[in-house]
Amino acid sequence: MPRISSDMPHVNTQFHLRRQEAQLSKLQNQITSESRIHELRDDPLAASHAVRYASYIARLERFEKNTQYAKDHYNITYSYLNEAVNVMQRVRELAVQGANGTYTSDDQKLMAIELNELLKELVSISNTVGPDGKQLFAGDKAFTEPFRIVEAAVEGANESMVARVEYRGAGASRRTEISDRTFVDLDIGGGEACWAEKMQVFSNVDASNYRVSGAGSFFIDGVEIAVSAGDTLPAIVAKINDSSAPVKAYVDPFTRGLALEGTSPHLISVEDNNEGPSVLRDLGIIRGNMVNNAPNWDTSRSRVSGGSTFDMIIRLRDAMFRGDYEFIGSQGIAGMDHAIGNLTTRIADIGSRQERAEMAWQRLNREIPDVTAALAREAGVNMTDAVTDLRMMEFAHKATLQTAARILPTTLLDFLR
Repeated sequence: MPRISSDMPHVNTQFHLRRQEAQLSKLQNQITSESRIHELRDDPLAASHAVRYASYIARLERFEKNTQYAKDHYNITYSYLNEAVNVMQRVRELAVQGANGTYTSDDQKLMAIELNELLKELVSISNTVGPDGKQLFAGDKAFTEPFRIVEAAVEGANESMVARVEYRGAGASRRTEISDRTFVDLDIGGGEACWAEKMQVFSNVDASNYRVSGAGSFFIDGVEIAVSAGDTLPAIVAKINDSSAPVKAYVDPFTRGLALEGTSPHLISVEDNNEGPSVLRDLGIIRGNMVNNAPNWDTSRSRVSGGSTFDMIIRLRDAMFRGDYEFIGSQGIAGMDHAIGNLTTRIADIGSRQERAEMAWQRLNREIPDVTAALAREAGVNMTDAVTDLRMMEFAHKATLQTAARILPTTLLDFLR
């Protein structure tokens, strides 16, 4: 038989009191944290589900923030593109007035001066910095000013005017993730929004007998196009046309060289891969790789056409100074129409992205509460039951203490023992 000592009632009472206190502490922690799972052993299956739900909620909240940022970014870009259209509408009005033979040469010079100021305003819009401190039309080169004004003397003007607007380049569009492995483009680069004509590049190098010397690649508008040793010009043309680059390639029937044409008004960006053969340099398209993020065209061996919106305004302004009514009424107005048409297309593109971002945002705001409810079902605490159980356990614990105090009274002998 086990030996029963006088100290056993104390030990047993303390053991059960500690168990009650541990249960009380656990229940209080569950009520405080509103979660019934604090250790995996509390409910291993529910804990595994809860971890997945919590991780998914964190991703959804990140996607929701990304989508909200995209919406705000599109709204700002949409506003500035509309301002650019307003400027271009005024430029076109001046072109129509300048084509009217009723205006004197002095009147046309005044119009030309206004065109120069409108050109500066358009460059200012194109170099806009958003509220986050990043260039709106500079792509992933967010801290690079896309356009730079170069002033010089212009024939017919009494002061220096904008001689040209240099494109300093903008990287690829920034992207943001709005759901698992689903990305949307945030930006419209300056080489897209501020272009008027479809670019064309014609190489004068006869490449009838050209063969790629080894395996390598080159880039067109950020799309990598791989080539293999022995590829001919027709093979290269086929690979360009099969890629996702927004250009059409063909063999020029006159020069038998490579010809590139943009499928939409934008600056065609081309570059050889430093590792491997220099395909585009061999074909006479470029002298070398990008300079200040802009293509380094080989103008001695190729012809490049297709100007920017700024080029159209400069040509119109110079025609105003010359008093060339015929140019203003034909190419001048046509250039403005091309520029305005491209801007409205880009605005429509931004509007489409806005709609998609709005729908994604609404979907995420419906999905987050649903997943949160699923998490609560797995790991949440029923507060009504928990408070009731807590009150019952507190009552039982108090009764246990009162009973122990009566059964185990302390005496002087207890302290002397």
